[in-house]
Amino acid sequence: MLIGAVDIGGTKIAVGLVDEHGRILRQAVCPTEADRGFINGVERIEQMLRGCLQAFPDEQLAGIGIGCTGPVDPISGIMGNNNFLVSWEGENLSAPFVERFGVAVALENDADAAVLAEAAWGAGRGASRCLYITVSTGIGGGLVLDGHLYRGVDGAHPEMGHQVIEPTGPICTCGAYGCWEALASGPALAAWYNQQQPVPPEPVDAREVCRLASEGQPLALAAVEREGFYLGIGLANLVSLFTPDVIVLGGGVMESWPMFEDAVRAMIRRNCRLVPHERTRLEQAALGLQTGLAGAARVWLHRYGS
Repeated sequence: MLIGAVDIGGTKIAVGLVDEHGRILRQAVCPTEADRGFINGVERIEQMLRGCLQAFPDEQLAGIGIGCTGPVDPISGIMGNNNFLVSWEGENLSAPFVERFGVAVALENDADAAVLAEAAWGAGRGASRCLYITVSTGIGGGLVLDGHLYRGVDGAHPEMGHQVIEPTGPICTCGAYGCWEALASGPALAAWYNQQQPVPPEPVDAREVCRLASEGQPLALAAVEREGFYLGIGLANLVSLFTPDVIVLGGGVMESWPMFEDAVRAMIRRNCRLVPHERTRLEQAALGLQTGLAGAARVWLHRYGS
C-alpha cells in the first residue's frame, strides 16, 4: 500500500510515500515559502509527490494524508488562522489533492498527526491512552484514546500549549498572558537567556543555550532550570487532567530532555498527588525526523485505512 504523506510546517514542506507499516519509501523536501501563495505551495507539493511516485510505476496511490501546522478543520479541509501560513488562511487544503490525484485525502493538525504516528509505531505503541507533546517553535499536543484521536466540539484540536501557566507572564501570540508556549517553547527559552545578558551579544537560539548549559555556563544553566520549572508545571497539569499511560515528548527542545527531566519529574510528584502519576511514563519520541511523514500517513490510515 502506497500512502502519500504531506507534512507542512512553517519552515519546510516534506512529501513522501509511506507504507501501511510506517516505513518511509521515498521523500522530498522544499522550503515552505508561504509568501509565494497557496496555489504555488499546492503545485510544489504535487510536483514532489509525483516525483516520488515515479519510483513505483506499477503501484497505485491509496490516498493522501496531510499534517499541517496551525488550526485546520479536519472535516472540511479549511485552514484557520495561521501565524506561519498567513496567505493560506481560509483555503481548502484537501480539495486540490482530491482533484489532482483522484484519491481520498485526510487532513489533521501536525500535532494530532504526530500522536497518531507515535501511538501506532513509536514510543506510545500499545498504550490505551497516549498523549503527545511537541516543544519547539511552539508547544502543541494531541491525544489518542483506545486508538481514536480525541477531538473537541466541531472537531476542534485542543490547544495544550495555550493553557495559562502564569497569568502575569509574557503575552502570547494567541493574545493571552502567561501561556505555556510563551514560557517554555524554544523561542521563550532563548529569549529569556538573551534578555539576561548584561551586555547583549549576538542572540542565540534554544539549541545553543542547551549546548552552553552542557558546558556549565552559569546563565545557560539558569535558563535550563527555568525551562524545567515551566515544562514541569505544564506536564503536571496534563498528568492531573488525563493521567495517560504515556506522554511522548517531541520537538527540538525535547532533544535535550535529560537536562529538564529531573525538574519535570519533581514538579509532577509535587503537584499530582491525587492521581497515580507514577503510572504515567514520560518518553522521548521514537520516530525522530520521520515523525512528520509517518504522522501524515497515519492520518489517512486512521480515517480510511479500514
